[in-house]
Parts: sequence; structure tokens; C-alpha cells
Amino acid sequence: MLKKRWKLKEQPERNKTLALADSLNISPILASLLIQRGITNFFEAKKYFRPSLDDLYDPFLMAGMEEASKRVISAITNNEKICVYGDYDVDGTCAASLMYMFLKELNANVEIYIPNRLTEGYGLSIESMDELSNRQVGLIITVDCGITAVEEIAHANKLGMETIICDHHQPKDVLPDAYAILDPIKPGDDYPFKYLSGAGVAFKLARAIADTFGHKDLVLKYLDLVALAGAADIVPLTDENRILVRKGIELINAKPRPGIAALMKSARMTPGNLNSGQIIFTIAPRINAVGRLGDAQKAVELFISDNLAEAENLAASLEENNYLRRKIDEATFSNALELLDETTDLDNDMVIVLHNDDWHPGVIGIVASRLVEKFYRPSIMLTTIDGVAKGSARSIPGFNIYEALEETQDLLLQFGGHEAAAGLAIEIDKIPEFRRRLNQIVRKKLSPDEVVPEISVDAKIHLSEITPKFIRILEQFAPFGPHNLRPVFLAEGVRTASYPRIVGTDHLVVSFAQNGSDKIFDAIGFKLGGYSQKIENNGNSVDIVFTIDKISRNGRTYPQLRIKDLKTN
Repeated sequence: MLKKRWKLKEQPERNKTLALADSLNISPILASLLIQRGITNFFEAKKYFRPSLDDLYDPFLMAGMEEASKRVISAITNNEKICVYGDYDVDGTCAASLMYMFLKELNANVEIYIPNRLTEGYGLSIESMDELSNRQVGLIITVDCGITAVEEIAHANKLGMETIICDHHQPKDVLPDAYAILDPIKPGDDYPFKYLSGAGVAFKLARAIADTFGHKDLVLKYLDLVALAGAADIVPLTDENRILVRKGIELINAKPRPGIAALMKSARMTPGNLNSGQIIFTIAPRINAVGRLGDAQKAVELFISDNLAEAENLAASLEENNYLRRKIDEATFSNALELLDETTDLDNDMVIVLHNDDWHPGVIGIVASRLVEKFYRPSIMLTTIDGVAKGSARSIPGFNIYEALEETQDLLLQFGGHEAAAGLAIEIDKIPEFRRRLNQIVRKKLSPDEVVPEISVDAKIHLSEITPKFIRILEQFAPFGPHNLRPVFLAEGVRTASYPRIVGTDHLVVSFAQNGSDKIFDAIGFKLGGYSQKIENNGNSVDIVFTIDKISRNGRTYPQLRIKDLKTN
């Protein structure tokens, strides 16, 4: 197990914490958590705990929205064929499904195009533009892609097709010559919130169109898809995203559409208590699996289905794809560990670069992430496609993998991405030099301490302070995600109250108590089974860092501590 550093966040001034706690009638610990999130008074807290659809921004504040909405209405009025062009991940398939169903509701002549990950790759292509032209498409609406498709959209223009881009990715220096571009982070756009998902931008266009007809709330039925996309795409869950994801999850829990209900049933999930974490770790992998293995169109068919029996058949297909993806993932990870042992000296190498001709391109990004988790090093997995090494890079906090690739671009055929994740292509014979150069770059930018994972702790707590009211209010901090993470607590000097057990694949199960309190809390530490012998003596004093979750047992709900790390005293 990797040794981890614990770092307690700077605590707010005590007088401010007590004042906020008093005004809200909550514990000082909860008040300090709010202040850490930028919430300093009663009115900000009310807006945080009770997010309202009334607080969503006017979609027409986004640059290009008026032109885009008018163009879509014109296409509908003239029965022009519209193609919604999506991406093969959760965000892209949710966005495409949302836009398709909304336009269908307006009697538009509309179809969907999702590129095949294995044969076409990400985004627009010259070939797909030719295909859409042959289908007599007049207007293309891209969702979750298109902002860098300069050549492809120029080609579409030559073929007589116009394009509206709905994207949320970083644009390059030159923007495509599209009819309209909706991307809140493009230069010159003053939209108040910059971090929408791709489905969030598509929702904004749909709402602008509906608003033009005087029915802006017509699109609220699609908030479930915006929520799935926002949680799965790991966008910041603040401001507008917090409203969209929270209201969307409420909609799923109250009345899931057939496709989502079928997906939850196939994943053995109980309807009514879905949260953002379950979307990320249970729902999203099943949707992504079909895209990773080739045919993301099935995910779209699932979302747009209004027939439960049909949806259950499609969900079963996604489940089968996810099972196959996991098998390929495990085999690839096992093979990667063997290759790592042969090629990499982890005592000296600061980066992992692995290449195998036969790895499946759909899972190497997942395996790169698993290598980062296991070894806490920037990790790159490469496979061979058409004689060229192509692959995925994943990084650790504090190291910008995109900038590192920029510094080695003389060795690369192509690359793209952002700080935490990137894709690249390189000639096979240049991989050793690429590995050497990357190691040099990482050594310059990271100290040995920085390749030890850090756990950021929000607050110290005594187990006696975890009351039913505390948990009830803590739940209202949800949905949890980037910039609104589930709070991490530190409890010092706790003692085991049950004999530690190992369950599943190396998961630690134990109970803890603390002096001065008769409360006993069940706890689980995923992948922490190695600690069981260290804490099996009930007399041992232990410091634990953890989050607080809930479990159901025999029809009742109990708090459970999710242990992130522990240290024996």
C-alpha cells in the first residue's frame, strides 16, 4: 500500500465559524465546511442547501445563442434535415439523446450520429461529413465536440451543410467557421458560468429554443440526462452545475425514464436513492463500456426508448459490454504490471510509459488511471494502431501532463488533452527517447515528496459529534464532486470495537469507538485489508481519515465510516 500524506486544510477564523453556526443552528464543524466552500452567511447557505431552477442563468447570455436558436427554429419550420452529432462517452450520448428527443418533440426532421470510437475516433471527421452530406443533412448540431474541428467544418461548409457547435472543451487559437458556436469558455464569451458539461450546453440551447416558443420549462424533463452527464464528466459541482445535477438526480429518484430505470435494475441498484457517486462508479462505466468497445449508439437507443421491455434488453446489452470491458481491463492491467516490472525502475523513474502492440484501445485510458492510483506516477499506456503507437496519458495532482507533452512534441505525431488527461500518437521507435525525456521533465517539476499521494482533510472531529442531525445536514451538501467534494474528517485516538475482517478484494471491515463516547461506528476501508493485522489488538490507538456514508440493513439506515487511510499510534 502506498504511504500517504495527510494535510489538514486551513481552518476558518473561529469567530466567523461560530457566527455562521449560530445563524444556521448547526455545529461549528459544519459551519467551517461551508466557509471552506465560500459560504459565509445565512442567505448564501440557503441558496447552497436549497438550489433553485430560478437561479439558472438566461441561456441568451451565452454568445451565439440567439443565432443558434433562430437557425434551429428555421430548420424545424422548413423541415430541413438536422443531424445531432455526439460523442461516445456519457456526456456525449446524454447530450445527443437530450437534443434529439427535444427536437423530435418539436416535430423536427432529426437524426443522431455517434462516431465509432475504434474506427472513426473522437469528434468530427471528413468521412462523417461526406456521409451526412449523402444523407441530405442541412444542419449539423454538434454536442460535446466540434470546437477544434476547423478542417472538418470547413469541409461541411463546402458540401453545403451548416453547423452549430455545442461544446465545453478548450478551443484552439483558430475557431471553426461554424454558423454559431456555443462554448462558454471560448474567447469573448461573457456567460456567467464557464464549467457546464457538454449536455449542459445542449440543455441551454434547447431551453433557448423553448423560451422562444414561450415554453422554457419544456426542457426540464431532460434534466436527468444533464445530471448523468455532469456527474460522469467530473465537471465542478458548483453554481449552475450544482442546480442542474441536483435537480436531475431528484428527477431520476422520483420518476426515472425507462432507459435509466432499466440501467439501474441491471446494476442491482435500488430506485429512489441514487447519488452522484453511484453515477460515477456504477452507472457511467456501463454507458461508457459500449462506447469503449465500439457502438455507443446503443446507449443513445437506451436513453431515448419509451418502452421498458426494450430498455431492459438494451440495458442487458450494456451490462454484457461492461462485463467484457472489465475482463479486457483486468487482463490488460495484469499484463501492464508484468511489463512494468520488466521495463521500469520505480525507485528512480518518475513516470510510467508502457507499450504493447495488442492492447485494446478502448481500455488503455482506464488502465492508465489504475496505474496512477496504484503507483502515484504520471502514466501513459500505448497500443499499436496502423503501425503507430497511440494511447492515453493520465497524471497526478500538481503535474500538467498536457504541458509535458508540449515539451516533447518534436517526438510526437499528435497530442491533445488537458492537465490531468491526454491522448497522443508516436512512432514506435521513438518511445524509449520519449520515456527518457518525460522522466527528465517530471524530475524537474516534482520533488520526491510530491509523488507521495496527499489526503486533504477538511476538519478534525470526535466521533461523538457525528449525530443524526449532523448526518442529515451533511447530506444536504450533496451532490458531491469537483469543488464540492465529500468532506474528509480526521478522528484521532480511536480504538477498534470489533475484530477487523477482510472482505471482497482486500477490503477492511471493522468498527471504531472513541474515548468519551459510547457510540460505535461501522467502517469499511477499500483496498486497506493490509492494515487488519496492525489493528487487530483492541487496545491499539488509531488515527483515521474518513468520509461519512450511509448503508441500509434490515430496512434501517445506518451511518458508515469510509476509511481513506489510517495510522497506528
